[in-house]
Amino acid sequence: MSAGLNRVVEAVVVLIIVALVLDVWVGVLDRYIFKWQLNWPEIMARYLMIWAALLAVSCGIARREHIGLTILIDRLPGGVRRTILIGCDLLALALFAWTLWYGVQFAISGANRYAMIFGMSMAPAFSAVPAAAAMAAIQLALCVVRDGGRYALPDQAGEA
Repeated sequence: MSAGLNRVVEAVVVLIIVALVLDVWVGVLDRYIFKWQLNWPEIMARYLMIWAALLAVSCGIARREHIGLTILIDRLPGGVRRTILIGCDLLALALFAWTLWYGVQFAISGANRYAMIFGMSMAPAFSAVPAAAAMAAIQLALCVVRDGGRYALPDQAGEA
């Protein structure tokens, strides 16, 4: 389930990045060639970048690619290491659940705010926070079940 969900999220992130690149190019063409004086490309790029970056968090979780300091954990016996890693995953899950809870309230508060450039509610932009927190929490829960604290941590010192 984790891999399938991750493919969907990665596809969405790719589409957002494509839209971001096109939006930035429109802004560049506007500023330096056509002089259209468009006021929306910069703001749109900001919202697209926020959505892409926040959704990509769950992709890193699914692949266990987020950076971690493992100098102490690597030296612990297997059972203790598993317990600590599961504990860290559960703490991260609690953080994402907390972020989801308050992120929903944040997005709802955005319904009363308006982007003057677009003339639209800020709720879609603010919804990036709870959407990303929900995806990260779901992906982390799936990874805890999948890995059970038995995942291998990469040797980050040896990668340099």
